[in-house]
Amino acid sequence: MAVLAILAILAAAAFPLARVTTQHGKEQELRYSLRQLREGIDAYKRAADEGRIAKKMGESGYPKTLDDLVKGVEDQRDPNLNKSKIYFLRRIPRDPMAASGVAAVESWGKRSYASAPDEPREGDDVFDVFSLNESIGLNGISYRQW
Repeated sequence: MAVLAILAILAAAAFPLARVTTQHGKEQELRYSLRQLREGIDAYKRAADEGRIAKKMGESGYPKTLDDLVKGVEDQRDPNLNKSKIYFLRRIPRDPMAASGVAAVESWGKRSYASAPDEPREGDDVFDVFSLNESIGLNGISYRQW
């Protein structure tokens, strides 16, 4: 009897620990995915500022869509007639906090350059990305604000 009681107590203590461990793993994946996307967006902007990507007057130089980071864009500095492409990501990572069945590109919230930081909205370009999940992380901050 005492053994069963001890096992029940250990099991009750282990369940919350397992849940926290799973959440921590997803949060690490979220941090990594956000970093990948933001580095890709920044590299695209840098290439546009360097004149490697065609940019019209008045455009911000940020990618129009997240898919542009994977599809690639023609390198305007390539002297060959068939211009090579510059790629910024191999694939769009999926938001690990998004509901299953949502496509990777659609799993992220997108903020355009023209939108306010406290009210991110989509627009003519992708300046930043954020999780659409409104849950609070283990650090006490909403995933949307990471």
